[in-house]
Amino acid sequence: MSELQSEKFRAFKALHERPGVFVMPNPWDAGTARILTALGFEALATTSAGFAFSIGRRDSIAGLTRDEILGNARSIVEATHLPVSADLEDGFGGAPELCAETIRLAAAAGLVGGSIEDATGDPENPIFEFGQSVERVAAASEAARTLPFLVTARAENFLHGRPDLDDTIRRLQAFEKAGADVVYAPGLPGLDAIRTVCSAVEKPVNVLMGLQGATFTVEELQDAGVKRISVGGAFARAALGAFVRAAVEVKDNGTFTFSADAIPDAEASGYMAVSKRS
Repeated sequence: MSELQSEKFRAFKALHERPGVFVMPNPWDAGTARILTALGFEALATTSAGFAFSIGRRDSIAGLTRDEILGNARSIVEATHLPVSADLEDGFGGAPELCAETIRLAAAAGLVGGSIEDATGDPENPIFEFGQSVERVAAASEAARTLPFLVTARAENFLHGRPDLDDTIRRLQAFEKAGADVVYAPGLPGLDAIRTVCSAVEKPVNVLMGLQGATFTVEELQDAGVKRISVGGAFARAALGAFVRAAVEVKDNGTFTFSADAIPDAEASGYMAVSKRS
């Protein structure tokens, strides 16, 4: 690993160790990574959903290959001087050794962090069995120990029709004992549940914002004990929302008022000119 990657890892680790919360937004390509870097964020994370939509795919574990995910992540890494963590889906296989291999390949792509989730991609059996889930996180964490890499372990119950807070906490506690650096349960139903999760674990907690109905502020999440906030595919969906509204206006009304909300070409070009080392 290069000294630059080691520096990024140390910076990323320090964000999790300092007091207070930080926001880690999710670009889906090099251009959006440059914009978020220029706006002053301190770390970035990839989004499988945003990337999938940008290349005409559905967001699903089966929708993107590991090579595609890591290729997208590499383009984001190369576009910014910031630490980048990746959405690594289910580790691209049920076996623990496949999760470990994915961590090593992610580090080779320049990433300094990544998440492994316990969702299977199988609608009939959406969540890996408890013991297998823990073994997968343990293997990923062991691989990360030899690298400059932070592992985030995700418990996906609430995104897959299993709103079981007790089981979610049981999984997160087991994940941190297995070596995960950060724990993450996307889709928690409210601040009380978020607060309960944060008080039940010792490792930093990531919370996903941008889902419909969740409008908590950064300050409220910090008060609940959250360390890191990400937005997943929400920025990508917001951009697609503006795109669709503009297209519908032109097609249905024959007007072009959408341009009032578009950023000027000079501003867009200015973001793209930002050096990744700046």
